[in-house]
Amino acid sequence: MSVKAILNEKGRKVVTVTPQATVGEAAQLLSANRIGAVVVLDGERIVGLMAERDVVAAIAASGGACLGEPVDAHMSRDVPFCAEESEIEALMEVMNNRRARHLPVERNGRLVGIVSIGDAVRAHIRAIEHEAAQIKAYIAG
Repeated sequence: MSVKAILNEKGRKVVTVTPQATVGEAAQLLSANRIGAVVVLDGERIVGLMAERDVVAAIAASGGACLGEPVDAHMSRDVPFCAEESEIEALMEVMNNRRARHLPVERNGRLVGIVSIGDAVRAHIRAIEHEAAQIKAYIAG
């Protein structure tokens, strides 16, 4: 299964912030949208990711004052990306190797979606279940 299939099923909505948004604003977006990360865009260019763990690290480092600081000061900058054509196995390998729970999806340098580790695991389980059903049908038939 490809990333494109996951996005077609779950949708392509991505919550974004600018680098100048505050950590508090990013935290509010995470909570309001019940998500684990927001993509940080400078215009149309992906410059980072602000995940729940980044908010926690900012609070641990700076206390509550960090909520008024810009996202740019606390976001993850070295964000791995994936393409719509990426297969689940490759996606899971990148997530595992980079310890990333969220990967922005880009096409022609533009953000077109985001996939989470939960999305990848669900898709992988469905693929395994489908394969098992095919094997059972082959054996029975």
